Amino acid sequence: MTINDNATPQGVVHAGDLPDKPAPNATEGALAWVKENLFNGPFNTILSLAALALVLYVLPGVLSWLIFNANWSGGVEACMANPNGACWPFVGSRWEQFLYGFYEKSERWRINILLVMLAVGVAWMVIERMPARKLAAIFMLFIYPIFAFFMLYGNEAMGLPIVETSQWGGFTLTLVIALSGIVASLPLGVMLALGRRSQMPIISLLSTIFIEFWRGIPLVAVLFMATIMFPLFLPAGVTFDQLLRAVIGVALFSSAYMAEVVRGGLQAIPKGQYEGAMALGLPFGKMMRLIILPQALKIVIPGIVNTFIGLFKDTTLVLIIALFDLLGVVQASIADPNWSVRSVPYTGYAFVAIVFWICCYSMARYSRYIEDKLHTGHKR
Repeated sequence: MTINDNATPQGVVHAGDLPDKPAPNATEGALAWVKENLFNGPFNTILSLAALALVLYVLPGVLSWLIFNANWSGGVEACMANPNGACWPFVGSRWEQFLYGFYEKSERWRINILLVMLAVGVAWMVIERMPARKLAAIFMLFIYPIFAFFMLYGNEAMGLPIVETSQWGGFTLTLVIALSGIVASLPLGVMLALGRRSQMPIISLLSTIFIEFWRGIPLVAVLFMATIMFPLFLPAGVTFDQLLRAVIGVALFSSAYMAEVVRGGLQAIPKGQYEGAMALGLPFGKMMRLIILPQALKIVIPGIVNTFIGLFKDTTLVLIIALFDLLGVVQASIADPNWSVRSVPYTGYAFVAIVFWICCYSMARYSRYIEDKLHTGHKR
């Protein structure tokens, strides 16, 4: 007599596998996550309780000032009557200046078109369901910057009046500097990383000198050099646009940091990958383009995005060379005597912080999405 493995104590034989039972409540769900990550030991429990106490102490006051007790309508009179809450009418009355800076009002439609194109183009590249994503990426990386420059600056042949870069400002200027630096720093960083690892001593030495020079000086000094010292080396009567100098300085500065991030990825690739590519007879260019760089860049996605986020936030430093980005325009608006209210400066800086946080957090979340999609590590 044989005993059937599927026989139950009652003698009923099942013809197949039994259905999976749900996991115990103690191993999944919100409570299980809290227990595993926040209260899985005495030390973590103390830290979690201390953090919770700090949040409960700070958060109610912050939310009360920003939202519940804030002034949402009226003008400066309403903010004067309630100085203990955020003065959002200040932001509402200056939002155009915060977005466009000092750009000609009659020509701001050009910025609106560019912002819409930017939003559509970015969405087209990041949404996987969209067709022709590669063509959209090529357009946004190579054609859109040229088109944007002519739209912003103007061209008489195109029927667009010239708007000098000194009139650019606000969030538009922040995007111009940040996106220009991001688009330029990645390819420059890749070339510098390859140059530093080159077997040619001259190329390796020059790349190393470039990287260490730009990493060894602060961005503030770079901006001052580009604005004050660089014109001294130009011939008499020759001028160089101040915004372009700042963009070049930011791009070169960021490319040095990007080079070291990419170099870390190159060094993480096993030696066998290089040897296998050479055994196939691939030239250096194809070996890097098809085998090494795709793996290296995938590994260093967090470092690349971290550099992009740092560059985006560092655009606020252009204020010291009289370029009024979002922070500069907000700070100039705060000095308006018509808005001499105690809560106005705090509201302006809180607005800048919220805008920058939204942009930086969006980049970070997309980075996490790409990491999970490419399986670059454990999910966090």
